[in-house]
Amino acid sequence: MNMILFMLMTSLTLSLILTALNFWLAQMNPDPEKLSPYECGFDPLGSARLPFSIRFFLVAILFLLFDLEIALLLPLPWATQLQSPTTTLLWTSTILLLLTLGLVYEWIQGGLEWAE
Repeated sequence: MNMILFMLMTSLTLSLILTALNFWLAQMNPDPEKLSPYECGFDPLGSARLPFSIRFFLVAILFLLFDLEIALLLPLPWATQLQSPTTTLLWTSTILLLLTLGLVYEWIQGGLEWAE
């Protein structure tokens, strides 16, 4: 019981100290870009129908695809404890091979080139 109380007090004290340091040491240098409603650099008073590059969406989709791949591969170290780890490793290798071939195809087609 004493150990739990000690850990609780230590974590509470550390949290309070770090929060106080954050408020005390934080640099508050607002500039016009930070104070504008849109921090992304778009002019909020301009036309909303400006052309938008499809390459941004391609990069976002590729990011989501490889992020999903990482989520699928996270339980892989525990596959060695299954009854048939070779089946799991075979499916994992298949997923990695398909994603790698897709990435190579996009690279060859020039889909990853930012400037034309």
